[in-house]
Amino acid sequence: MGLIKSTFSFMMGTVVGIYVAQNYAVPNIKKLAGTGLLIARHIEETYRKPKKRDEDD
Repeated sequence: MGLIKSTFSFMMGTVVGIYVAQNYAVPNIKKLAGTGLLIARHIEETYRKPKKRDEDD
């Protein structure tokens, strides 16, 4: 019974995913994640504490 239930859930998820992708404007997740990482990197570089200088050098 477990195999049939999990296979049914997987197939229904696939069918619903295909329907949604064809009929609605779904954003490109890879591009969205890349933009988020770029913004996070910019914020980190902007607000990072300055490195301490060694006075021995």
